[in-house]
Formats: sequence, structure tokens, C-alpha cells
Amino acid sequence: MRIKILFLLGLLAAAALEAGSTTHQEPRVGTSAQSRESPNAGSEKRLVIRVIDGDTIVVSPNEKVRLMGVDTPETIHPKKAVQCFGKDAKEFTRRMVERRSLRLVLDASNAARNHKDRYGRTLAYVYFDDGTMLNAELIRQGYAHAYTRFPFRHLVEFRELERTARAESLGLWSSCPLK
Repeated sequence: MRIKILFLLGLLAAAALEAGSTTHQEPRVGTSAQSRESPNAGSEKRLVIRVIDGDTIVVSPNEKVRLMGVDTPETIHPKKAVQCFGKDAKEFTRRMVERRSLRLVLDASNAARNHKDRYGRTLAYVYFDDGTMLNAELIRQGYAHAYTRFPFRHLVEFRELERTARAESLGLWSSCPLK
């Protein structure tokens, strides 16, 4: 049994290394989505029904989607008060996505969990028709910070976007006390 487990772990490690070793350098966030994400790799167009908070939306038919790699201040957490800039982040997301068709792109790093978080929400990057990624825009404009607890494809870019937003005192970085 141990040999089987070790063999499977070895296969997984080899597959992860192969998937992570690409010969091209990935463009920075903000360039065309088509150049970064394969339209055939876990991508589909969906209509946004409503916005739950700054980093969670509901798409048709009735699927909750958690924006990958992003954390906005809380507005409806059962155990937390509304946090500084939480309502602003939710309103920004609402203005950007409500009643629009968007492209959801899944990240291979979540394939083992069927692209779901522990609450059953689909983890995805959200793209507009012009190639803009909502996840990145939230961080770039200071409505969110990069959520780096788990690895994901755009981790480095999101960290850089957060550094820039902090340095420029954008959004929550201008009006909320640092933790």
C-alpha cells in the first residue's frame, strides 16, 4: 500500500513539475485575456445574477463564484463586523459585473478540489469581453488585497498589484488602518 501511495505521489509531483514548466513567459496582468488563458481550458461565458460581496458573485443558473486570489473586506461574514472599505468593494464589484455576461476561467491549481473552496463556491478568474480581469482590477484599484494563502497562477502579479496600490495609497490603503 505504501509503495502505491509513493508511486502516486511521484506521478503527481512529476505532473505538477511538467505543468509548471512552460517555455514562454506569461504576460503581466492587464494584457489580453486571450493571450494568457486558453479559451478551451476551463473557460465559459456566464451571466451575473447578483453580487454577494466584493469577491463573491452568483452566476446563472445559480452558482456562487469566489474570485480566485482576491480578498475584499467583509460585508456579510456571520462572525465579523462590516470591515473598512467592505461596502465600497462590494459596490465596485456590483457596478462592474451586475447583469453582464463574463468569462469564467478556472485555475489548474484547484483541479483536485473540482475548482471549489471549502464552502462549495467555484474558484475562478472573471474576465470582461475586453480582456480585463476583475480579480486584478479589484487589487489594482485598492478594493482588495492579494489572497496568497494558497498557490495560484497569478500570485506574483497580484502581489505586485497590491504593492503598487499600497504605495499609491489607493482605496482601502488610503482610509483603513493596517492590521
